[in-house]
Amino acid sequence: MNESDLSSCRIAILIPCYNEEKTISKVVQDFRNALPLATIYVYNNCSTDRTKECAWNVDAVVREESRPGKGNVVRRMFADIEADIYVLVDGDDTYHAPSAIPMIQKLLAEQLDMVVGTRLSDYTKDAFRAGHRFGNTLLTGFLGAIFGRNCTDILSGFRVFSRRFVKSFPAVSKGFETESELTVHALELRMPIGEVPTPYKTRPEDSVSKLRTYRDGMRILLMILLMFKEERPLTFFTIIFGILSLISVALAYPVVITYIETGLVPRFPTAILSTGIMTLAFLSLTSGIILDTVTRGRHEIKRLIYLSIPAVGESSGASAVKKPCSLPA
Repeated sequence: MNESDLSSCRIAILIPCYNEEKTISKVVQDFRNALPLATIYVYNNCSTDRTKECAWNVDAVVREESRPGKGNVVRRMFADIEADIYVLVDGDDTYHAPSAIPMIQKLLAEQLDMVVGTRLSDYTKDAFRAGHRFGNTLLTGFLGAIFGRNCTDILSGFRVFSRRFVKSFPAVSKGFETESELTVHALELRMPIGEVPTPYKTRPEDSVSKLRTYRDGMRILLMILLMFKEERPLTFFTIIFGILSLISVALAYPVVITYIETGLVPRFPTAILSTGIMTLAFLSLTSGIILDTVTRGRHEIKRLIYLSIPAVGESSGASAVKKPCSLPA
């Protein structure tokens, strides 16, 4: 792909950074070499080192986000930056910049809204810290089981988005769980998405990862559960209904048997407890039915907002500054 192939596209490369002075210069230079026509934005997120100065020195567009957390940075970047195609990548020099080209090609050729650079088929030794590969597989499988689609690498920080995706993304999460939220947003609106295997390498020796394996893993798991409740409330509360109903029946069974045999209820507190739990079970089921109606309305509104934005490769109307994006012949 030569420099003129994507000249009609506004491509923004988004790099959220926290204390990445050792790597940010190389990341910016690598992506500038891969996509020379793209605008590179580095969002400094409360860094205490020279991340900002290093990004300035290689002529990146440097902006600030004062609220800590990757999710907060993604929300700010998606709100502020106008482009046709967005490339989101971490500033730790672990991702392969030239892979952005086939990812963008796939996005355009197949009219997709998100392409994920998956890391699990080509990575260097020690690229994943202890427990990270297992945790990634576990969380990816859990999310796929809940939302009904098997993705390969939901925690990848290397993604390409259409404008439609970016401008319809609500961005609720605050930290590293934002990758899971990005995936769920696409699945719930049934957006066309794809994956491209990309090389993944170990961080430079003097660079320190900000990810905390157990703490952030638990936060990601809780975020998936929260999104399950928010996006699939009927299923979520029906599960609670089933669990509570089983507990209630188990408690009531001996009381009912005794009553049938003797006509007496000697374990009156147990009978009251069983009745209360069954009442809670039906309240949970009712809540799920009501919230499911609300969620359907919310999905319809999100879908209409999504559809109001031109698809990648289409004209954005009279206000468009550049011609629509297209693949080289």
